[in-house]
Amino acid sequence: MKFEQIINDLKNQVYHPIYFLMGEEAYFIDEISDYIAENVLSEGEKEFNQTIVYGRDIDISTIIGYAKRFPMMANYQVVIVKEAQNIKDIEDLQSYVENPLKSTLLVICYKYKKLDKRKAFSKLVDKKGILFEAVKLYDSDLPAWIVASLSKKGYMILPDASIMLSEYLGSDLSKINSELTKLTINVPAGTTINTGHIEANIGISKDFNVFELQKAFLKKDVFKANQIALYFTANPKENPLVATLSIMYSFFSKILVFHHTQDKSKANISSVLGINPYFFNDYATAVRVFTEPKTKKIISLLRTYDLKSKGVDNSAAYGSDGELLKELIYKIIH
Repeated sequence: MKFEQIINDLKNQVYHPIYFLMGEEAYFIDEISDYIAENVLSEGEKEFNQTIVYGRDIDISTIIGYAKRFPMMANYQVVIVKEAQNIKDIEDLQSYVENPLKSTLLVICYKYKKLDKRKAFSKLVDKKGILFEAVKLYDSDLPAWIVASLSKKGYMILPDASIMLSEYLGSDLSKINSELTKLTINVPAGTTINTGHIEANIGISKDFNVFELQKAFLKKDVFKANQIALYFTANPKENPLVATLSIMYSFFSKILVFHHTQDKSKANISSVLGINPYFFNDYATAVRVFTEPKTKKIISLLRTYDLKSKGVDNSAAYGSDGELLKELIYKIIH
């Protein structure tokens, strides 16, 4: 079952006796378990009917004991097992899963691991309750996820702003959600969020960031590129060189893929590169500015300077990350 389906069922009070939540993306697991903890029982019912335990502190027999209890003055009881990946022999739950108590919602939070779906235990969980795998999103899916998350809260966001957030915050959905919460607290509902809102509330500069650096490359704007390099050097915590190189690599590798794609229509290129069609013109310009040989040479430079930033073949003469960045920018533009 999909994440959205599970949440919708819970909102409609369609409950299942077992929720086995597993997988790499902890955010989805936390969202489901937190919703159950906060909404299935009333505050008065929670005192006697809601139990939250942790994998390191409990064993299977104790979990089964909790799950087999009947609710007191309520229709349901909730048992949530957090960090269940720390429990040995999780499949020993099978005896309970075969005949679960319908008045119990047993929630197993099995983060960063997953069951073998070919095994009988997995199939039994799927038959008797919910077997949910929380899969990490691809980087190219993050902007759309940001758009959808803000839409649910009554906001819109411009494509460049969503891209900026996804690139700078990385793929940790919990971190992204936390920053989106900051935005929704400080920006009135119904607002279309732009890069200015992000700069004011999250601290990512709308004028001095890696996307503006990429634009400077396209325009061969040495002055602007060096301004950004100086800003990055002055603010290394917000703009670590390793993150800057990673985003630049993503940009130039997409240009190389563009060069090798036969169907260069807007729809096809957007799909192949995993970009919002809003940015198609930027990449169409980039392939004219950076020929295939130039692009390959730049990717080679990025690899070299990534190694230098990690101390490989980097003598004291090269200096700080800021000096490395300025030298790299000079070589890319020239």
